[in-house]
Parts: sequence; C-alpha cells; structure tokens
Amino acid sequence: MDFTEIAEEAWERAGREMRSGYDLRTARRSMNLMTIEWQNRGINLWTIDEGSVSLAQGVAQYDLPADTIDLLEQVIRTGSGSQQQDLTISRISVSTYASIPNKTNTGRPIQLWIERLRDNPRINVWPVPESNDYTLRYWRLRRIEDAGSGVQTADMNFRFLPCLVAGLAYHIAMKVPELGERVGMLKAVYDEQFDMAAGEDREKTPARFVPRVGRY
Repeated sequence: MDFTEIAEEAWERAGREMRSGYDLRTARRSMNLMTIEWQNRGINLWTIDEGSVSLAQGVAQYDLPADTIDLLEQVIRTGSGSQQQDLTISRISVSTYASIPNKTNTGRPIQLWIERLRDNPRINVWPVPESNDYTLRYWRLRRIEDAGSGVQTADMNFRFLPCLVAGLAYHIAMKVPELGERVGMLKAVYDEQFDMAAGEDREKTPARFVPRVGRY
C-alpha cells in the first residue's frame, strides 16, 4: 500500500472521505509523529540494520548515521577471512566513562559509551585504538522513514499495516471536532491492533533463566 491508500482508508475509518490536498498533508504529518511514537515504545524488528565503523589509530570518537536511534549489540572485529575474530566490547554509562582516570590510554577497545545527541549519536571507545586494525561491527535501530511526498510505499512491515491504518484514523479523528465521538472507539481498535502486531514482531528464540544462589 502506498501512503495515499493508507490515508484514504484512515479517513474513511474516521468517518470522512479524504477530499483535499490538505487532508493528505495532515494525515502524512500524523503518520510521521505516530511512527516516532512506535519507536519510543520499543524495538521494531524491520528497522534493525548492521553496520560498521573502521577505528583509526589515536581516535576515540566516531559519529553514527543520523537516522540511528540506538545500538542493540556491538563487537570489535580483528583480522579477515579465516583469521577473523569478533571480540566483546561492553557498553558503559556516562558515569562509568567519566570515572576512567586516563581516557587517552591506548590498546584494544573494550568499552564503549554512546552519546545520544540531537543530530546523530556519537560513540566513544576506550582504550583509544593503538592501531588501524580494529573495526566496530554493530546492530542498530534506525528511524522509520517519513511518509515523504505522500506517494511512496510506507516503510512498514506488512504485519503493521492494520495497526498503521487504525492509529492514523485515531489521530485524524482527534484533530477534527465533528469526529470527536468516534475517538474512543478508534483508540480501542488502535490499541488492540498495536498489541497484536507488537506481539508478533519479536524474537522467537528459546530463553533459559538460571538463578544465581550465593553462599552465606
């Protein structure tokens, strides 16, 4: 479905036909805000990307792509081919990074602090790389793409299309006074559709929990 079809369906569910260019623009604006809301709710699996940063000798700070929300996992890669190794690098907080006595120590990076800045996230590795032999491999959450001019296909997994339409209808009804009586019903449908889609959009791997019992 392209965005025009999504907007038409949402307007009809809200109780009106989409008749003007402004109707399309206000729906597009609501969709962009709603997808940001989804990213605040949690992980959307179709927005996970893999990327890399080549670490340079003596350089501790590196910028991530501007559409990066956060990193999920990261490793330090050394070597290539059959000699390639992925080594653990731990993510630390600003407090832990601030407490490091000498932030200019060199060696293989073992810790990473992410500054989640306004324009794009920035990473700080420690120790500072002592050579050009390291690559940071990461798995990130990226932003859902905006609706653009309104004719593009939505950047959305097909399982979320019913949720997208239901949520857009709810947001449209909130902005039109004469549709106010439908807001409660549309909100209930939106919440139901989001719970169904989010429940399906998850990792399906076995998990094992082992209690840690200490001795006294």
